[in-house]
This record gives sequence, C-alpha cells and structure tokens, in this order.
Amino acid sequence: MRKQAHSGKSDDATSKDPFSDHIKASAQQIWLAGLGAFTKAQAEGSKVFDTLVKEGMAMQQNTQAVAEQRLSEVTHKVSSLANDLGAKATGQWDKLETIFEDRVAKALGRLGMPTSAELDALKHEVEVLREAVARLTSPKSTSRAAKVTRKAVRHKLPPTTSATSK
Repeated sequence: MRKQAHSGKSDDATSKDPFSDHIKASAQQIWLAGLGAFTKAQAEGSKVFDTLVKEGMAMQQNTQAVAEQRLSEVTHKVSSLANDLGAKATGQWDKLETIFEDRVAKALGRLGMPTSAELDALKHEVEVLREAVARLTSPKSTSRAAKVTRKAVRHKLPPTTSATSK
C-alpha cells in the first residue's frame, strides 16, 4: 500500500495534472514576454526617452503659462481690492476730518471767535477804509473833505457816511 501511495505522488502524477501544466506554460509565456519587452525597450529606449522628454517640456510650458495667467489674475484682483480699500479709507478719513472741522467751528463759534469768512470781510472793510482815509488826507481832497464835512454838519449826518458815499 505504501508503494501505491508513494506512486500516487510521483513525478508521473504531477506531470499529468492539466492545471500544473497550464501554470508552467503561463509562466514560460510571461518570461518570454518580459524578455521581448526588455529587448524592445533597449532598441527603442532612446526614442521613447526623447519623446517623453519633449512631451514633458511641452507639459511644463503649458503649466507655466497657466500658472502665470492665474498669478496675473490674482495680482490684478488683489491690486483692485487694495485700491478699493484705499479709496474707502480715504473717504472715511475725509468724513472724519469734516466732522472734526465742523465740531471745532461750532466750539469756536460758541466762544465768540470769528469765522474765516468773517475775518475776510473785516480785512476787506479795513482795506476800503484805508483807501478812503488816503483819499481824504491827500492835498487835493482836503478842500473837498471840508465841503463834505460842512455838508454833513448841515444835514446832521456823520462825516464818514457822506464821505464814503461819494
């Protein structure tokens, strides 16, 4: 019996197994395909390598162009936002400055301080009065000033009023 069991596991039995034969045949085909691919890669390797380098360079150039375009767009958007923020900040400062000036003007008005418009009007009046005094005190106008003064006394008008009106 032992011989039969031993003979059941002999090389003759495994060589007759179709599954085992199929695996050996597949392994042999895979090996041969690998050798063929290796031989072909050696023969065409430099061509394939050169083609891959060219394709890689084209891809890199396209990628750089897209990246530069995106960067330009982002830069433009950021610049636009910065300008908008600057304009808004300037507008806010202008509003704040106006509010401050109005409050200071009100406080000065409560203290009785004249405004710049009132000071300008006073400067103008002083200039007009200087010119009137200069005309009245000139040698030619002394006799005329005496006439104006006499006329004012007759009509009981202040001399400056009648002198400035003529």
